[in-house]
Order: sequence, then C-alpha cells, then structure tokens
Amino acid sequence: MDALRKLIHQIVENASLITATLSQRRKAGEVAYTKVVIKPVELKKALHYQFAFYYENKVTHENIPAVELEERVMDMFGETFRQGLICTEEADYQVLISKKFKVSILTKSPTKKSTSLTHNRKKQYILEEGQPVPFLVELGIMNDEGKVLARKYDKFKQINRFLEMVQDVTAHLPEDRPLTIVDFGCGKSYLTFALYHYLSIERRRTLNVVGLDLKADVIAHCSALATRLGYSNLRFLVGDIAEYDELSQVDMVVTLHACDTATDAALEKAVRWNASVILSVPCCQHELFAQVDAPVMNPLLSHGILKERFSALATDAIRAKLLDIMGYKTQLLEFIDMEHTPKNILIRAVKGSSGSLPKLWAEYTAFRDFLHAEPYLENACRDLLPAEAGEA
Repeated sequence: MDALRKLIHQIVENASLITATLSQRRKAGEVAYTKVVIKPVELKKALHYQFAFYYENKVTHENIPAVELEERVMDMFGETFRQGLICTEEADYQVLISKKFKVSILTKSPTKKSTSLTHNRKKQYILEEGQPVPFLVELGIMNDEGKVLARKYDKFKQINRFLEMVQDVTAHLPEDRPLTIVDFGCGKSYLTFALYHYLSIERRRTLNVVGLDLKADVIAHCSALATRLGYSNLRFLVGDIAEYDELSQVDMVVTLHACDTATDAALEKAVRWNASVILSVPCCQHELFAQVDAPVMNPLLSHGILKERFSALATDAIRAKLLDIMGYKTQLLEFIDMEHTPKNILIRAVKGSSGSLPKLWAEYTAFRDFLHAEPYLENACRDLLPAEAGEA
C-alpha cells in the first residue's frame, strides 16, 4: 500500500484532484453504501473535499478539510473498497487492490479538465440534480433519472435554498434526543418533505414531524405520500394554528406563507414551546395596513401600493424585534429571488440573547408608537414581555 499512499500524498500536496470514485466493496453488507465519489469544493474560502456516499436509493454528503483527505482515502482503500478511479490534472489512475492487499496502479492519459472552484462554477445544491431523490420524484419535480423538470426548476431552487437555511441552524437543535418539528400551514408540503428528508435521511436524526393545514383534501394527499415514501414519523393533520395543542414541547417551528396574523399565531406557539429554531415566511400582512398612521410619512402612505409594501416590511420588523425581546437572535433573510415572488422574506430565529433587553424594548416601543400600531404578536405574548408592556 506504500505506492498508493505516495500517490495520494502527492495528489493532496499538489491539490490536483479533479474527481475520484471508490467502488467494489470488499464484503457485501460491510457498509451500507456501494461507492464514494470525491471532489474538491471551496468552503469559507478554503479547500475542502466533498464525499458523496451512494446507497441503494439515496446519496448523502460529507465535507472534510483538505488535510484529512489522505488518511480518509487510505482508510477506505484499506477497509472498504478494492477499486478506485482517480482523475487529476496530470493523469488518470486506476487503482486495483487484491484480496491480499496487493496494489496495482495503472496510469492513463487525463480524461477530465480542472475547473475553477470560485469562478463560473455550477451551483452546489444540497439536493443535487442528476441524483434521484424519492420525494422529489413523487412530487413531480424530478424524473426517475434525477433530472429536474424545466417547469419545476424554480421550486427545486426554492427547496435547496430552504435546506441551506435549515443547514445553518442545525447546530442550535438538541443533539441528545429525537427532534419534534411542527410545520404550520404546510399546504402541499414540498418543504415539509424536504425538511424530513434532509434531517432524517441526510443527517440521520430521529424525528417527530407534524404538518398542519386547514384543507382536508391536501392533508389526505400529503398523508398518502408520506406513507408511500416510508416516512413513518411524518404526520399530517387537519387543524387551525391557534387551536393546535397536541404537543407540550417543540424544537423547531416552521410556518411558510401562513396568511396575515396566522403567522403571528404560529410565532406565539413557537415562543411558548421555547422552540430552539423558528423559520417563518409571512404572507398577506394586512394587520398594519389598517393601523399605521404617521402624518410625516403621508408622501409614502398616501399611495396604496407603497403603503401595502411598507406595512408588510414594518410587520416583519415588529415580529423580528419582538422575537429578540423574547429571547431569540433573529435574522430577516431573502428566501428566493424577487423575480419569483415578492413574498420572499424569511424570519429565522434561534434561541439566544440579542442584547440589552431595556434597549431592545425601547427601540421596539418607539417604532410601534410612531406607527400607532397595535401588533397581534405583542398582545398575544404580553405576559412574556417586559412589565412595561402591560401598560402599553
């Protein structure tokens, strides 16, 4: 194995790897995956290598720093695989290892060209095109070969964007027990299925996920799909957000495009559950449109379309500040490009202090009073807010 280690070491030193495929397991059933594909990626301006593990009906990914590549590959050749194709800028190397660990390395002319990791590269999605994902196939986003249908490409991008945001907050979720997640107003549940797939299958977390919606026919369809996919810990229920009281503890609350104050009802539930993570994409914010009254802003508010947009932005600003006051660190993020929908702001909140409570409360009340607003979320959570809120 010394010659193989020398080759791998040289490739790592020169950072010349384009792609490598390890296959031909030593013993069937020794590991669940049948092959591993390795390629370089740039993460946080540093070279890493992405390992794609191919199972019978799924693919999982792991990124490792460049300094760990040599030992990881040698371990796989020593314990799991007997064959490899390593493509570099200089040559292709066919690696064959016998049962007695005799190594043969065949050197061939290079067949692949190196591409820049930083310029003109293909977007790296969490769920990659070309690899069939069962729930995406069932939902008509991919065909059986993993090709994304042209008319569904925007939805494919939206799902991946959502999973990127989930990926960023997984460190804030409990590690020592199964996760409980509620998706309020789940609708057709594209993102509910994506969330379940990512956390349960890709991240191998034990889950209890509930999707809630008012439409019985939609819930029936989603329940049938969950059964076909074998998602045994994903349930769909017919119900109203404000009246849902089945659970006493929830780790993550998702609410996507719940209309008007239904979003606030979901946020109240999340805060009272002491949820570790909240992900919310509000929709149809009408509440402040009828309330806002600031004469100095008449040049803006006298135009209906501008008042509507301002009211929606102000509503989300109020929600974010109230979440900060109630013990969260809150961000407002662009969910998808504006060209696809104007309803593209996602409120992402994780448990943790956002600063001085008196300062946060003073900022909030000054903004609220300037607009002459009486927000639903403040009234619903009055007992969770500073004592001064009772006098507001």
